[in-house]
Amino acid sequence: MIAREWKCLCPQDTAEGFLGHLRATGVDEAKVLPGYLGHQIMTRKTDAGTVEFTLLTWWESMAHARTFAGAATDEEAGRAVLYPGDERYRIVPDKHVLHYEVLETVLK
Repeated sequence: MIAREWKCLCPQDTAEGFLGHLRATGVDEAKVLPGYLGHQIMTRKTDAGTVEFTLLTWWESMAHARTFAGAATDEEAGRAVLYPGDERYRIVPDKHVLHYEVLETVLK
């Protein structure tokens, strides 16, 4: 299993709206693709008065993660997928994502 991690910073006054936008774009696009296993959205307030968003999506394989990214290679898959409308929320997006091979997951 592959975990794909993307982050951005968002002003506090647009964070609630951005959460809905994130769900309606990246999450909804991922959900319908073969190999999609799930996602997790996490936030934390920063000392700078912004909200950091982290989106983790889980994929059956790196090939499936590449499909989501529209990438032919693993290197190309490291580019973030950004959406029209992101600018409305004044986010500062990471332009690159990280991929991890998931060795173990335990939730209780």
